[in-house]
Amino acid sequence: METKISASILSADFGNLERELRRAEESGCDMIHFDVMDGHFVPNLSYGVPVLKSIRKYCRLPFDVHLMITDPMKFIDAFADAGADNITFHLEADGDPEKIIEKIRSRGLTAGISVKPKTPAELVFPLIKKLDMVLVMTVEPGFGGQGFIPETLEKISALRKEAERQGCALDIEVDGGIGYNTSPKVRAAGANVLVSGSYIFKAEDMASAVASMRR
Repeated sequence: METKISASILSADFGNLERELRRAEESGCDMIHFDVMDGHFVPNLSYGVPVLKSIRKYCRLPFDVHLMITDPMKFIDAFADAGADNITFHLEADGDPEKIIEKIRSRGLTAGISVKPKTPAELVFPLIKKLDMVLVMTVEPGFGGQGFIPETLEKISALRKEAERQGCALDIEVDGGIGYNTSPKVRAAGANVLVSGSYIFKAEDMASAVASMRR
C-alpha cells in the first residue's frame, strides 16, 4: 500500500501555524494530524474546535482528527462542522464504538479507531469491516516527543493480517516516535499511514525528512 505521511501539528510552531501548514503541504505531506486532548482521557490539554475551524481555510490537505477525549460522541458534529475529514476516537473511551463509527460516517467523514500500546489488537478485530483506519499508538498518548515502543510492532502486524483475512483495504496508522529510524520498521509490520511531529517539524529540511520516511 502507498505510504502516507500525516504531519502532527502538535509539534508545529503555534505562533506561525499558517506558515507551518504551508510548509507541510509544500514538503509532500498527505494530511494534517490534529491531536485533541481533554486533560481527562490523557493527562494533557491541546486544542479544539476553534483552532481547527480557524486553520481550515489555510490548508488544502485532509485533516486527520485524533480525539484523545473521554466522550467522543459529544464532539463529532462540532469537528465535522469545523472541517475535519477523518475522525479517529479511542477504543478505550466512553460510548458504544459501533454507534460512534455510525455517527462519524453519517457526517460524510471517514472513521478510525485508536488503541493505546497496552490494548490488545484483537479487541479491534470485530470492528475492522466498519472502519477506514486503525491508529496504533506507538507511545502512550498525551505528550509529543516520546520514544517509540518496539512491542507495538506485533500489534501492527496482527491488525494487518486480520484485515487481509477479512478482505479489507484498511489503513493502519501509527503515531509516536515515528521518523527515519522507525518508519521502515512500522511499514514492514504493515502500517501505511505514518504520523510524525517532532521529526519533520524540527527538521532543517522538512521535504527531505518527509521523503526519508517513504524510503
